[in-house]
Amino acid sequence: MILCDTHADTLYSWAMRPDAPKDVDLEKLQKGHVNVQTMALYVGGSPEIDQIRVVFDKMEMAKEKLVQEGWKQLSDYRDASENESAFVLSVEGCDLLQKDLSLLEKWRRMGVRMAALTWNYENSVATPASVGPDQPLKPFGREAVKEMVNLGIAVDTSHLNVRGFYDLLDMGVKPLASHSCCTALCNHKRNLTDDQLRDLFQMGGYVGVNFYPHFLRQGGNAGIEDVCDHVMHMISLGGEDYVGFGSDFDGIEVKPEGLCGPQDFPALLLALKARGLSDAQLEKIAGKNLLNYYDRIDPRV
Repeated sequence: MILCDTHADTLYSWAMRPDAPKDVDLEKLQKGHVNVQTMALYVGGSPEIDQIRVVFDKMEMAKEKLVQEGWKQLSDYRDASENESAFVLSVEGCDLLQKDLSLLEKWRRMGVRMAALTWNYENSVATPASVGPDQPLKPFGREAVKEMVNLGIAVDTSHLNVRGFYDLLDMGVKPLASHSCCTALCNHKRNLTDDQLRDLFQMGGYVGVNFYPHFLRQGGNAGIEDVCDHVMHMISLGGEDYVGFGSDFDGIEVKPEGLCGPQDFPALLLALKARGLSDAQLEKIAGKNLLNYYDRIDPRV
């Protein structure tokens, strides 16, 4: 079984808070049998482009430091092995693009395999859910999306508003939501409605369920069973072949009870098995669905 997690902010933590405890480290990944951890190059908590660039550069240096310390980077999830733990890069927020599409090719050469169009600030590409639901993708955003598709970089809709989400589907894109949950179970603007989830699954997209308690349950008092609830709800909407995990470790200040880090993934799989999922279904949700998603958006010749 290959086990993947499509979102963690560990690089940001290493870059900006190097001495702080980390949810994710190599030992915890190995203990949890996590084969691929997605590490986000996060735009940071500032709308100022110069500050974002500084943070991004620091994360690049943090990534190089991890590699020097023995972490293995993959450029393709499909190269994952059951016998090791590795990481793949993503970008959270395309603020740095401004009007420069050439950065996308640079990111791809760095090993970036998914990019969220927005974080919590409007940029030259799109508008986040935190700003409003009705603004369309920007004209430059459409060009950026086309280039991402050409490069085999997954278009990540986590944080994106509803109109932008449907603009992507209208363009024929098979997007990914790297760390999102269900509005039907927790009414938060960062979550996806049942209609969005059904449409995403029908398009051949993918969702990694977020572990943030405030996205899992109203009031934020959540545990491992709440994560199971969101997985099972997505399956009920047709998502058995399109759902996985996007923990948001090192990006969330609180964790659901029973899920403190990647070392706890085996407990989550056991909880899902107790819900009646077969070994074949668990294999899909753990990682096979993500690998199949990349077969759809970036077929190997």
